[in-house]
Amino acid sequence: MSTIYILWLRQLKRYVRSRSRIIGSLGQPILFLLSLGYGFGPIFQRAGQGNYLEFLAPGIIGMSIIFTSIFSGMEIIWDRQFGFLKETLVAPVSRFNIMIGRTLGGATVATFQGIIVFVIAVIAGFRPYHWGMVPGAILMMLLVSLLFTALGTAVASLLEDMQGFQLIINFLVMPMFFLSGALFPLQGLPAAIDIIARIDPLSYGVDGFRALLVNTSHFGLVQDIGILGIVTAAFLLIGSYFFSRIQV
Repeated sequence: MSTIYILWLRQLKRYVRSRSRIIGSLGQPILFLLSLGYGFGPIFQRAGQGNYLEFLAPGIIGMSIIFTSIFSGMEIIWDRQFGFLKETLVAPVSRFNIMIGRTLGGATVATFQGIIVFVIAVIAGFRPYHWGMVPGAILMMLLVSLLFTALGTAVASLLEDMQGFQLIINFLVMPMFFLSGALFPLQGLPAAIDIIARIDPLSYGVDGFRALLVNTSHFGLVQDIGILGIVTAAFLLIGSYFFSRIQV
């Protein structure tokens, strides 16, 4: 347990000490939140869909989490190139514990990022339908963060090149974000896109945020939690397997 705690704490310290990283990672969510929230708000309202900012805010929280958590895998490649990963792997500790500690640290950082975006959304005018559901939304953020941090770890364990990691992750992240229903409702989609949205794990994360924060859901909160739990466990197993086979 000490190995997991130390690596978890290392991830948090690196995040807290890098103010430029914190500020820079908030630029895109703020841009989407303000430009789309206020730009398309009147159109969304005239279509009889309600307040677009309330609809959009859970999706932007999901966007912030997926980008932060999945790109935490890049730190594995960085540590491999600069020798820290080798020093960690030769220590008399389980590689599984190393992977879990790094994953929990990355997931905690991504959850903090999601909380910050939630606070910014509240400042921008978003209001959850019941403040008592906010702790549940934070737990949902942690679950989604674990899922995508484990995915980032699995991909990074197979690669040695940062540029290659960025290209592959962008190829994965952008479709997952845009087809998750973060920016538009999932009702009435063409059959092909509806199938993709149901396969996309972020769809259930965004839907869970909306269920807890806006009291509206496409799949149902129980289904959201169930599918996210299963996929998270699967990615943790896959990530731990690939991480255990890293050669440095």
